[in-house]
Amino acid sequence: MASEPIQRVAVIGTTSWGTTLAVHLARNHRDVLLGARSEEEAQLIEQAREHQRRLPGIKFPETLHVTTAPEAVRDADLVCFVVPSQTLAQNARAVTGTISANAVLLSATKGIEASTGRRMSELLAAELPGHPLAVLSGPNLSREVANDLPGTTVIASTDAPLEQLRDAFHARALRVYTSNDVVGVELGGALKNVVAIAGGMVDHFEFGNNAKAAVLTRGLAEITRLAVAAGADPLTLQGLAGVGDLMASAYSPLARNRRLGELLAAGGTLEATLASLGEVAEGATTIPAALDLASKLGVELPITEALNSVLYQGVEPLDAVSALMAREPTSEIR
Repeated sequence: MASEPIQRVAVIGTTSWGTTLAVHLARNHRDVLLGARSEEEAQLIEQAREHQRRLPGIKFPETLHVTTAPEAVRDADLVCFVVPSQTLAQNARAVTGTISANAVLLSATKGIEASTGRRMSELLAAELPGHPLAVLSGPNLSREVANDLPGTTVIASTDAPLEQLRDAFHARALRVYTSNDVVGVELGGALKNVVAIAGGMVDHFEFGNNAKAAVLTRGLAEITRLAVAAGADPLTLQGLAGVGDLMASAYSPLARNRRLGELLAAGGTLEATLASLGEVAEGATTIPAALDLASKLGVELPITEALNSVLYQGVEPLDAVSALMAREPTSEIR
């Protein structure tokens, strides 16, 4: 497998991003099966030849078809998991009996498992042992990628064929970089969702560009501290999977986590706000998981702690802001 091009791809997850990656890979001349949760969902999307709910207006290429997840993985060279982080283990178990022994696994999910603190690659390694593993992350808003707008992404692995993976995804409008820092790429993608929520709150309150720059910069410092403590290269967090993804998520009106922050700051409850978004905003479940990991590693995350107080402890957003501003002054670099 390592010396042969990747031609047959399964994408598990009919999320916006999962559907987008399936479309992108098919446009890139791969044979793609998009794995749906049920036969009914698969037939509905296949007959429409587009995902009318998640990605309306984006027609499927001829080499993309929709089936159930177990059928999708049967002969795949590459299996991409693009499902909510809290259901990834369940989705991995669902294909245990049919996945090819030689398949490479790739996670494009940006989150941390709340109950265990595991990264997605750790989860896949436990549920589907013996497969080479890679992760994909970066400033990748699904609608922009689906519309073939110029962009970049990062694929990281220590044991998967990076050149073949890059060739499968690299295209005229999507430049692919490779990395060996799986921890940094995964945690950068997961933790930026948290800071993007804070960015959305800043926008709602119209605190201005000084405040937005401060929140994102200090948020990046938190991301870097935690990722490095977990074994990441700090330079990874200065790249596309760190600051690049953070900028896209904290500024774009297309970004769900930024929108979550805006709606919460406007007075919405977490439950109602998440329901109104229509898809998972990973930052909400990443907050407590990140704090648990930080506690184990002895890392301080004041912005994440403030967000946790708002989302899960009933603290008013403006009170959380006041508490952050009242913290004891300290050195910037520590």
